[in-house]
Parts: sequence; structure tokens; C-alpha cells
Amino acid sequence: MPLTNVQTRDVDAVLHPYTPLHTLRQIGPLVLESGKGVYVYDTHGKEYIEGMAGLWCAGLGFGDEELVDAATEQLRKLPYYHLFGGKGFEPAIELAEKLKSIAPMPVDKVLFSSSGSEANDTQIKLAWYLNNALGRPEKKKIISRVKGYHGVTIVSASLTGLPNNHRDFDLPVDRILHTDCPHHYRFGEPGESEADFVARLAQNLRDLIEREGGHTIAAMIAEPVMGAGGVIVPPEGYFEAIQPILDEHEIMLIDDEVICGFGRTGNWFGATTMGMRPTTMSIAKQLTAAYVPLSAVMLPGWIYEAIEAQSAKIGTFGHGYTYGGHPLGCAVGVKTLEIYERRNIVGRVQGLAPLFAARLERLRDHPLVGETRYKGLMGGIELVADKATKRAFLPTQGVGPRTARFGEANRVIVRAIGDTIAVCPPMIITEDELNELFDRIERTLDDAEAWVSAETLRTA
Repeated sequence: MPLTNVQTRDVDAVLHPYTPLHTLRQIGPLVLESGKGVYVYDTHGKEYIEGMAGLWCAGLGFGDEELVDAATEQLRKLPYYHLFGGKGFEPAIELAEKLKSIAPMPVDKVLFSSSGSEANDTQIKLAWYLNNALGRPEKKKIISRVKGYHGVTIVSASLTGLPNNHRDFDLPVDRILHTDCPHHYRFGEPGESEADFVARLAQNLRDLIEREGGHTIAAMIAEPVMGAGGVIVPPEGYFEAIQPILDEHEIMLIDDEVICGFGRTGNWFGATTMGMRPTTMSIAKQLTAAYVPLSAVMLPGWIYEAIEAQSAKIGTFGHGYTYGGHPLGCAVGVKTLEIYERRNIVGRVQGLAPLFAARLERLRDHPLVGETRYKGLMGGIELVADKATKRAFLPTQGVGPRTARFGEANRVIVRAIGDTIAVCPPMIITEDELNELFDRIERTLDDAEAWVSAETLRTA
């Protein structure tokens, strides 16, 4: 089918992230025009259920008038200012105070930026700065995990444990180490229980630290549930097993809550859900329900005190972003947190989670599905060529991306992460809408299975 005028204009002018650019001119982009609730609409008025809350972030859906009003009011009052040089304004103060009050660990200061990548990049800069301040200039390495996702700036992309984020970008940079991915389905040994798998991963982490030298490692960064790596839920006891090892070597745990934060897993933060004891935390995405870009790093008092003392030696704290703590983002963030509390969004997620889990469990019987995994209202559907052996399709076959396109034909938007189909609807979704979402996903999987069989992809 030839591209429409708006599609042609798009491919002629826009470079699309995370897209197979070589096929876009043939397939054409899906150009969206409006959204309301859990639905978005394309330029032809066709309706889709937004099964990914955009990119894990539109937790309150689309067209929330309270957020629009909060943004409009702030734009009229103070459309822009900054926090450089000791400047301040009420929305930033109020939001920082609120974040401190709901954090699952001691927080003394909040440092704002614009994106999750910036927040995680800042985390590493601060870890290096901190250890210089503490007279430990050799304690600079950072441990991340295979399949972890932490952003796309040079350092945050280095933390990200996905090969396509490194290939031909000359990444990762040095000082970044990667340890095992806690995905039992893919990386467990034959006959290995989840408990034994956790014990092996903990021992591997200990071996890595002792091989590198604990005195050279500043921090480990981890998502409570690994999002863009494929919605990987660590086995029970995983964080409890690795925490003593980190403590023994004075290695901080950086909690990347960019996807998991603000109700998504059934608690305010994924750290609570998954039993983490973080030192610091990165937040973004659902902080503003995605209506305005905003992120932050939350720090305990002892880190701030060391940073403040180092600032006195140098004469300033030489870090910050033009739009970090933008008044528009902070005002919308304040309103977003108010809505989460007033509408009991955390309780809503807890109430919907059993239905979400049941519908995902039902998909395990589908001939294309090897595993489903989930926590709260985020889930992953792993597509396999052979259910018995867990054999994956070849990456060049593009089964996951093609399945996502079948989803668009069935009026549901999901995301292909390799051959895992991610599902992460707005947290305002109703039971009826959630059932309709999965009905459309089931039709999508049936269409994908018919295509796989017709193309004989299992034997390719």
C-alpha cells in the first residue's frame, strides 16, 4: 500500500529512534493524532488501545484535564526558570518535598533533570564525584547487568546491557562491568531451581567483585523489574541475596525506578515490591504521567554532605541541566502525585493485577508463546520457535516486530523487545478495557502464528 502524504512527510523529515530504518519507507510509520483515556487515534480516526502506556510512562492515560489545567496554570504563571546559582521556585520545592516523603529509603535531596538517561548518567557522575570527595579515587567501577536498560547517553548506554545499544557506537566505555541477567527461563541451567539459580548468580557477583577488587567498585545499578530488556522479573530472594555482598564491599545500590516507579508494580516503588534496599534512586516517566519530560535523582544525607564539602573545596557544584526542574514539569509532577494518591492508583494496580496475571497465564498455552512474566501491570510475552526446547527464532526473522505490526492491525499497540512482546497499559485501565486489550493481543498472536507457519519460520 502506498504511503499517505503525512507518512511520506514523516519519513522524509524524522529520524525515528529504535526503528529498523531500512524498512520504514516501505512499511510506513503509524502517525497518531489524539488520545483519550487508554486509547489513541491515528490520522484516519482509527482507535487503538495503548497497551504500552506510550513507553511505560503514560500512567494516567491521555487527555487528563487535571494535568492539562495544572500545566496551563503554570505556563501562565512562570513558564520557565532554572535552579542554577541558588534560584528556586515553588513547584520544584513542593515536588522535592513530596518525593522525599514517599521514598522507600532515607532521602535528603532531590536533583532534577529531564530524562531517565540523564538521571542515570548523573548517578554515575555523582558516584565518581563522591568517591573523589571521600578520598577513594580508585573506587569508580560500576556494575550493571546483562539485559539491563538504563538509557542512551554515552555512560547510561554503557550501563545498558543490550548489544544493539553498543554496536558501532564504540560502547561500552571503561569502568563499566556487567554481571548475570536474573532470568531463570533463559539462563537457568537444566534442572536448576530458582533458588539455586539465585545462589549461583550471587556467587558470580561475589566472584566478579573479588576479581576486580571491591575497593575499585563504586556502585551497582539495577531495575527492580528489568523493563526494556524484556520485562524480566528476578526470582524471589534475588535482591536479598546480593545485598549483603554489596554491603560487605561498601558498594552502593542505585535503584533505577524509571519504569517501575509510581505504582506500576503495585507499590509506590518497585524497590518495595522486589525487596531492594537502595542507596540512591533514579525516577522519571510516570513522575509526570509522561505529560512533561522530567526526571530526578534522590540522594541520602551522607552523600549530599560529601558533595557539599567537595563543592566548598572546588568553589561550586559543576553539574546541572538547563531544563532540570523545569517549573512546568514540576507543577505537573506535583499534580500527578496528588492524583495517584487521591484516586488510589496503587490500590487500583493491586486490584487489577490478578486479572492481568490471569490473562497472561492463559497465553502460555498459545503455540507461539514460551513464557509469560509479569509484576503489577507490566508483563512480557516471550515468543519461541519451539516451546519444548525454548529455542528462539533467529533475530533476522523479525518475529517480534512483525507481531507488533499485527497488533496495530488488531488495533492494539504493544512493543516488541526482540521476540518479547511487552505489555504495560495505563494504570487507569478498567477491567473491561483490560480484557479487551488481551482479546486483541490473542488475535494478534493468532495472526502471527499463521504467518510463522505459512513462512515455515520454525524450520528456517
